[in-house]
Amino acid sequence: MNMPMIQGVDRDYPIYLNGEMVNISEAKISVLDRGFIFGDGIYEVVPAYNRKPFRMEHHVARLMRSLKKIGLDSGKDEQFFKDLFTKLIQESPWDYNFIYLQVTRGVAARTHAFPNPPVPATIFAMSMPFNPPSQKVREEGIAVVSFDDKRWLHCDIKSISLLGNVLANQHAVDSGVYEVIQFRDGLLTEGSCSNFWIVKDGKFMGPLKDNLKLEGIRFGLFEELAQKAGVPFELKKITKEEVYEADEIMISSASKEVTAVTTLDGKPVGDGKPGPIYKKMRQAHDEVLAAL
Repeated sequence: MNMPMIQGVDRDYPIYLNGEMVNISEAKISVLDRGFIFGDGIYEVVPAYNRKPFRMEHHVARLMRSLKKIGLDSGKDEQFFKDLFTKLIQESPWDYNFIYLQVTRGVAARTHAFPNPPVPATIFAMSMPFNPPSQKVREEGIAVVSFDDKRWLHCDIKSISLLGNVLANQHAVDSGVYEVIQFRDGLLTEGSCSNFWIVKDGKFMGPLKDNLKLEGIRFGLFEELAQKAGVPFELKKITKEEVYEADEIMISSASKEVTAVTTLDGKPVGDGKPGPIYKKMRQAHDEVLAAL
């Protein structure tokens, strides 16, 4: 039987849904699932390089923190999720892959309050192909545009309610650039699906960890890499003016790794080329990947 057409999916392959492995073309959830109705759930994404997961312990810890913050009992412990990520990485059709995992508050009659008594969580996970940044992107950097951050006030929770991020990312697409860099009340927050960093006078800086941004897995890693590379590191409130006056700007995420931003709002950042601190951080990051 031919697979029903799904835009962007060119093959049928097994995914995990509530304790079973089923083909993606056959996977079904209830229309009353609270993830579908309310966006009431949490997600996590683990990248794997040649089937070796990148900092999976940190990803699972963040997943558990987000579940706790919204009072969602998945009925599973950390080891379950580690084992599930490992299984899907090894069984993926792709050597370089992402594992997307989503937990929702389950299926119940449509009412805003949590189901009482609680119902079983819906747990879904699938593999996706992962293409690391190209050599061209690594060598030339990317362009971004500024955007007012209009999202909710709990961006530290990795919620599946991502409409604000979707609209921000679409603005980047419509603007013909790679990503948006968002500001709230004159301060740097993050991108639509990435974190931002700046360099000034040789110091590598990122915004404070708080409720207005998601703590990317590379927050802790970059501090380690900066120390290793002998680069001063600081987390602080970063103003829009400081971003525009930065010598270098960088972006980081699971898919973007660490990438130089060379154009902001149509104007060059620094001399318009990836800078020396980026190159140090990139090399240190590559060494981490090589050691997986």
